[in-house]
Amino acid sequence: MGNKPPPELYYEILHVARDASPQGVRAAYRSLARQWHPDKHPPASRPEAEARFKAITEAYEALLDQQKNSRAVLAAARDGGTGTRPPAAKDRGGGENVVATSVARAPRSERPGPGVVAPRTPAREAEPARKKVYSACSSVGGGGRRAFAEFSSYVVRKAPPLERRVECTLEELCGGCRKEVRYTRDVVTKNGLITKKEVTQTIRVRPGMRKGSTVTLEGAGDERPGCLAGDAVFVVSERKHKRFKRLGDDLVLRTRVPLVSALTGWQLSFRLLCGDKFRCAFRDEVICPGYVKVIKGGGMPVAGGEKGARGDLMVKFEVVFPENLTDEQRKGLAEILRGCA
Repeated sequence: MGNKPPPELYYEILHVARDASPQGVRAAYRSLARQWHPDKHPPASRPEAEARFKAITEAYEALLDQQKNSRAVLAAARDGGTGTRPPAAKDRGGGENVVATSVARAPRSERPGPGVVAPRTPAREAEPARKKVYSACSSVGGGGRRAFAEFSSYVVRKAPPLERRVECTLEELCGGCRKEVRYTRDVVTKNGLITKKEVTQTIRVRPGMRKGSTVTLEGAGDERPGCLAGDAVFVVSERKHKRFKRLGDDLVLRTRVPLVSALTGWQLSFRLLCGDKFRCAFRDEVICPGYVKVIKGGGMPVAGGEKGARGDLMVKFEVVFPENLTDEQRKGLAEILRGCA
């Protein structure tokens, strides 16, 4: 690429504002250089660190060079662009100002008008700043195994993300866990070829994560020549539970109640997803078909919410009626329930 990247890219790489001072640019460079120095990274992430360290150094040098040129232009403007007469330039014989003499001898029609500064002598002109050419792609790591990140349309290129699904139980999503996942990724050999490699990573599933949530490991995905390694993105999926059903941060538990227990009293006991045992007693109330008991805070942890925040547990009761009754049973029920209407 023959064009020099725009300054906007260098500011983004160093995370500094457009009006940053040279001291601010140096401070940002030192901080990022310490963070991305290749010697501080393990072999797995060292190629990416080398590429980023190279980009940070290039951006730092480019911004300092740009600020130096800006100061030179401002100084030249103050010296010759304010309407004041520049200092006289003596000839070798100690004569008068060459420029002033040449202007005085020029015809009236060719003389500069009021407020126009006479052209400066070549000896007094500001020396043009040396241009520094920055390559869009330079080799890092030797042998082309991991080339320095290319500026494609002045944006650092990265290999596409590698997605894999991670199945979790409701218990794992409730309490959080660490899962060891094994997958296959593309890696670039020293000869520039792409080969398959099986790797194992450990990811952290935070309490309350929902189906479709993602866990991203930067640089743990596929490799491509001339690019930074892509990310490995693990998409959380939810295994079906035998008793509980999840609705957002709430849980639903369905249970069947015999008619006689629904009318005369019943006690339900079960274990929550966290392992605690819960008891629910109905002594002085009748359980009607479709009855729902809400247990506050008995649901899933709220991911990203306040500490200790949880959803609710909704226990839905299904009253089981007898399929057959004898004449004697019907008669007895009729006598008992006649006054309850």
